[in-house]
Amino acid sequence: MPVNRKLGKTTDQRMAMLRQQVTDLLALGHMETTISRAKEIAPLAEKRITLGKKGGLNNYRQALSFITREDVAKKLFDEVAPKYAERNGGYTRIVRLGERRGDGAEMALIELV
Repeated sequence: MPVNRKLGKTTDQRMAMLRQQVTDLLALGHMETTISRAKEIAPLAEKRITLGKKGGLNNYRQALSFITREDVAKKLFDEVAPKYAERNGGYTRIVRLGERRGDGAEMALIELV
């Protein structure tokens, strides 16, 4: 994780938020968030997909230590990772959506390719 994006939170709050957002992204396949959060989520999600591609009990436990729900970890290893078996990285796509109406934050859609 880059050290320059603190997202206005302390370290433990930030990691909890990123863990939950990565879990939601892997569960649903897409999510709408701010552009800075999407840029932080993408490499974390790609590392979990790479663990899923490798398979094995140790990699499953490593993924489960980051992902907050066991059913999502199982889905990652059984459904999501085999879909990217021939792909070498680049599992996520970030699409800019424009500004949020309430506070003008730049929004983005992050999705699994």
